[in-house]
Amino acid sequence: MTQTEHRVDYEPAEALRGSAPAREASCGPDGEGVIARFEQAARRSEDREARAALAGDEESLQALWKRHRRWVAAILLAHKPRWADLDDLLQEVALAVVRKMHELRDPGAVRPWLRTVAINAAHAAGRSGAKRSRDIGLSEEDPHAERNTRSGISPGVPEAGRRLMELAMELPDGYREPLLLKAVHNLSYREIGSILGLPETTIETRIARGRRQLRELAIEHGISE
Repeated sequence: MTQTEHRVDYEPAEALRGSAPAREASCGPDGEGVIARFEQAARRSEDREARAALAGDEESLQALWKRHRRWVAAILLAHKPRWADLDDLLQEVALAVVRKMHELRDPGAVRPWLRTVAINAAHAAGRSGAKRSRDIGLSEEDPHAERNTRSGISPGVPEAGRRLMELAMELPDGYREPLLLKAVHNLSYREIGSILGLPETTIETRIARGRRQLRELAIEHGISE
């Protein structure tokens, strides 16, 4: 697959926010088997889709990106500098999907690879932004620096919500990613564990601790829940 053979629609970040349905509705014992069979079928479907995408099927490549781009946006939010444009970073990851995805051989490597690409794109934005700030004599904390580009927080979010999102970016890496994946896109513990390569119990613990740390930060900054 060459760089020009396929394209994926990266979809602006605005369309990715707050639209994921709740996945963890409670169910009784009779429903657990149905849920398990559904998840197994979904995993098989995702595996077939990934295999076809890696083989160069354009339609499967589009479907694969649509399946994963929402959590990719949350990973970018967790690692990018505040001033960086989320849409630009999503487009970078989408271009990497087109240009590099065919180099993968194992469908199971798709999620870890996408996470790595997203983190690298976010960190590269931070490095290039710091260099640009030095070149023009601005620090990252300068109020006149380029910090008005879209940060990934919807303009419609109340001020308290915006401030909480900013505080969430201050959490340690191990807590920031799972908390954003849960809070922004309401992924299940199992889905988050699959993305981060961690057990569900670890994800549940980290999210609980991340929420507690965020509450403490909110209290310190005078933000009511």
